[in-house]
Amino acid sequence: MSKAEYFNMMPHDRLDPNPFLAIYLDRSIPFNEEAKAAYLKDCSSRSRQFLLPVLKPFARLSIVLLQLYKILLPKAFTSSKMLHRALYWGMKTFVSPDANYMILRHFYLGSEVLQFIRDNVPGVQVEMNPLKPTNLKEVKNDLFLNHDLNLYNFVINLNRETRVKNIEVTKQERLNFDAITTGTIPIEEMPNRRTNLLDLTTAIECFTPIYQFFLTDNDFWRATNSLQLDETIGILASKIMGNNDRLALINNKHPMVPLTTLRAGFRLVLHGLATEQLHALLVELKNKQNS
Repeated sequence: MSKAEYFNMMPHDRLDPNPFLAIYLDRSIPFNEEAKAAYLKDCSSRSRQFLLPVLKPFARLSIVLLQLYKILLPKAFTSSKMLHRALYWGMKTFVSPDANYMILRHFYLGSEVLQFIRDNVPGVQVEMNPLKPTNLKEVKNDLFLNHDLNLYNFVINLNRETRVKNIEVTKQERLNFDAITTGTIPIEEMPNRRTNLLDLTTAIECFTPIYQFFLTDNDFWRATNSLQLDETIGILASKIMGNNDRLALINNKHPMVPLTTLRAGFRLVLHGLATEQLHALLVELKNKQNS
């Protein structure tokens, strides 16, 4: 059964309507149907209902304690290699298949969105470092850290070029969609053992302190502040498309107002959803342009 069929075959009880079925069937938000079904099924899990309320306070307390620890020893016990090995092991062992699927999709789609923007700003030559993982083993190649670096480097290099060459990001009459995949993203089957129970939100809340522990204080702050660039990427895309009506659900708002690291886990979920929505909108526009 495909992920979408889980909801398409779900019966509707008028006296007890399923809230996730309602959201799945609603098409006001652009979203790939398989990804939307995977995310909403994951949201309806027992892990999110019962484990998240219990684990979240401890995870956020850990962030506070680690922040105090990093003030005293900002670079002690830091290792990107150890971080990503720990993330790989945790994802393989404890995270649900749907959550792992959504995480890998995020890196894949994020690379396509950045390339789309680059391809639709004539005259710029921004070097890209696309991350398109199809299995969990690729997490060990500093995947999370490189994703953050790619985002910052792209924004810096794009804006430096447009400033030096006096180029304005404007609406393109015919968009270049070469970077955008309209079919299935080739992600392999995820581990599905008894221990693979953690939903996406709970996993992110639990893994955020681990991320903080293995990074320097500067690296962790840079990673969390990268979430504020959602608005920047959304504005660039809307300028190119000439329309921003359906980008209103970006919730990691003003990039000039960095937030504390305490709610980084929740904001990371919003970051992932913003990428999914923008990519789905680009797929929709590509199909219309090619029809």
